Amino acid sequence: MARGALALQRWICVCVSVLLFVHVSYCFYLPGVAPQDFKMGDELKVKVNKLTSTKTQLPYSYYSLPYCPPDKIVDSAENLGEVLRGDRIENSPYVFKMREPQMCNIVCRITLNAKTAKELKEKIDDEYRVNMILDNLPLVVPIRRPDQENSIVYQHGFHVGLRGQYAGSKEEKLFIHNHLTFTVKFHKDPVTELSRIVGFEVKPFSIKHGYDGKWNDQKTRLTTCDPHAKRTVTNSETPQEVEDKKEIIFTYDVEFQESEVKWASRWDTYLLMADDQIHWFSIVNSLMIVLFLSGMVAMIMLRTLYRDISKYNQLETQEEAQEETGWKLVHGDVFRPPSNPDLLCVYAGTGVQFFGMILVTMIFAVLGFLSPSNRGGLMTVMLLLWVFMGLFAGYASARLYKMFKGTEWKTITLKTAFTFPATVFAIFFVLNAIIWGQKSSGAVPFGTMFALVFLWFGISVPLVFVGSYVGFRKPAIEDPVKTNKIPRQIPEQAWYMNPAFSILIGGILPFGAVFIELFFILTSIWLQQFYYIFGFLFIVFLILIVTCAEITIVLCYFQLCSEDYLWWWRSYLTSGSSALYLFLYAAFYFFTKLEITKPVSGMLYFGYMLIVSYAFFVLTGTIGFYACFWFTRLIYSSVKID
Repeated sequence: MARGALALQRWICVCVSVLLFVHVSYCFYLPGVAPQDFKMGDELKVKVNKLTSTKTQLPYSYYSLPYCPPDKIVDSAENLGEVLRGDRIENSPYVFKMREPQMCNIVCRITLNAKTAKELKEKIDDEYRVNMILDNLPLVVPIRRPDQENSIVYQHGFHVGLRGQYAGSKEEKLFIHNHLTFTVKFHKDPVTELSRIVGFEVKPFSIKHGYDGKWNDQKTRLTTCDPHAKRTVTNSETPQEVEDKKEIIFTYDVEFQESEVKWASRWDTYLLMADDQIHWFSIVNSLMIVLFLSGMVAMIMLRTLYRDISKYNQLETQEEAQEETGWKLVHGDVFRPPSNPDLLCVYAGTGVQFFGMILVTMIFAVLGFLSPSNRGGLMTVMLLLWVFMGLFAGYASARLYKMFKGTEWKTITLKTAFTFPATVFAIFFVLNAIIWGQKSSGAVPFGTMFALVFLWFGISVPLVFVGSYVGFRKPAIEDPVKTNKIPRQIPEQAWYMNPAFSILIGGILPFGAVFIELFFILTSIWLQQFYYIFGFLFIVFLILIVTCAEITIVLCYFQLCSEDYLWWWRSYLTSGSSALYLFLYAAFYFFTKLEITKPVSGMLYFGYMLIVSYAFFVLTGTIGFYACFWFTRLIYSSVKID
């Protein structure tokens, strides 16, 4: 038996490893684990990544533009997360020698035709940036902040080109950045003389190069940039225009700068946020408000409940016993199964799956396993955890289903395994088709799509079945009180206890707990910045759990006090309604912070935010539901019922 389990475990490990092309060395990259040492004169190979734009959100591969290719273009092996992000990492003709500065190296010369000129103009117009990588460090452009002295912010990647006008002309032209001045920062070991790369910066320029005589590839002597005459490019005063039939010469300089920054801290400059003070203040402020509210809610609940339970337990000795009112009156109906119990079981199970995935991901991230240096690591881990958490989804939905006296456990298992993933996959497939139509590298290739389907059908679905089987074999959860055969009539409710109103009110507090952090998360996703404050995110996640639970318990208590016992679905929807506010906030963010103008990009944004909001609904709804489930069982088991 043990041997069989071991064989199954090995089979799953092999399948996942082979399928995802995840290198063992990249699985958990802790900063400071895998440094690379270079001797003087060692070859440094620059890799190119996708072209990105915050205006279109559609990535393209580097060689989709007429840039100089190497002799043979080689794709780097990528993990699942990188492919889903649209990363396409390839080799480039930029090759440096460690600590050997180079000046005015010619890469190649190209002549534009109508098609390539149009492509370049479109990318410059949409403010596309070129992303490169050296020793796993992304290329950045240092920009001085005009409002602060000696303050530098780093822009990821350099712009393909720029807009401008010739002196004395009002006509706007487009110019390409064809000269790159690279700065490689290194930290030298004084004993061994070995160096480690700690920074990779660039200053892009646009210059119309000239040369004497015939073109002789890399041996041509340029008049605009000559290492022999120590003539370098320092500005873009005579820029290279992008037009049909124009000749463009690509060149670069490399300078090496010794740095005091240690290898283990080399990511610090990338992860520093420009508005860190605002960030810290707003998060702390949010925490204080939420903790204060939580304290108030807890105090009200404990006092009210304590008074109620002691009052109800003394009722038998008082004349009021005949006139008992409040939540005790509905004890014979409070555990009556809801309408659509199957669907509630499915969503509760899916929520448990989500909760497990996010909790474990957060713990990994807080411990530093998901550093931004491991591109795509976060997404890969989340996908794998989602798949393996199917076990808990099946278990939770089957336990609840058995409590509702259900017998068709296989049906509920199939619904749990397919309802949420199928909805998300359908939206994702449509969005992917749109990206494919735009010829973007962000489109998920067929092989990766097959891998995703395999993870779903080959691993997730069987695990949901295993969880359901175990859950259904357990004895059913007993209700603390008996349910009457005839349902009690619900009295007319006050306007503020109207289901729609109380559900919408209930979502405000959980959303309020996360919306400041949400701004930074949206910025990191859509404005291509690094997000690495996982410690704070974890605290915010814990506060979200507390607020979802408390607001649902409070509203559930008020509902039961007004003799309305239909709490099952309402408890799920109360905290789940925060997803509606999340989607509305995403729409507000779209119109106020993003400069997206293309309809396709807008569809992508709202499509992905719809998936995120749906997932948030399932997560918060499940937290609220289980809190209310625990609360009702607790209070009805605490009172004497004849």
